[in-house]
Amino acid sequence: MAAGEAVEDMENVWLVVFGLVVGLAASFTGLGGGFLMVPLLLLLGHSAQKAVGTSFLAILVISLSALVAHNKLANVDYRLGLLLGLGGIGGAQIGARLVEQVSTASFKRIFALVLVALAAYLFLKR
Repeated sequence: MAAGEAVEDMENVWLVVFGLVVGLAASFTGLGGGFLMVPLLLLLGHSAQKAVGTSFLAILVISLSALVAHNKLANVDYRLGLLLGLGGIGGAQIGARLVEQVSTASFKRIFALVLVALAAYLFLKR
């Protein structure tokens, strides 16, 4: 095995471990995991557009698994979830096109502001 293959194998192991952590966080919080996945992919040098698109594939897999687990615990309101999902379909199409118009540097700032605002809201909410 070449040194490059060993490094790639180790990176793959760490990506799976990170996926495990994101899956746990996503299933526990309901936030999907993108708030963790996107910064990791940016840190690994991917463009904002590639980070967002790739995180959605990972989130799809994680979300399906979390849905199965929460369904077994009777924690799923299918009507509510499907209605939210219907609206989300349109929003996802618009958002995917919008992110194409934003540089990676600007995306990082916008993403950071959204996370800080969310954290402040959750921290200050009574």
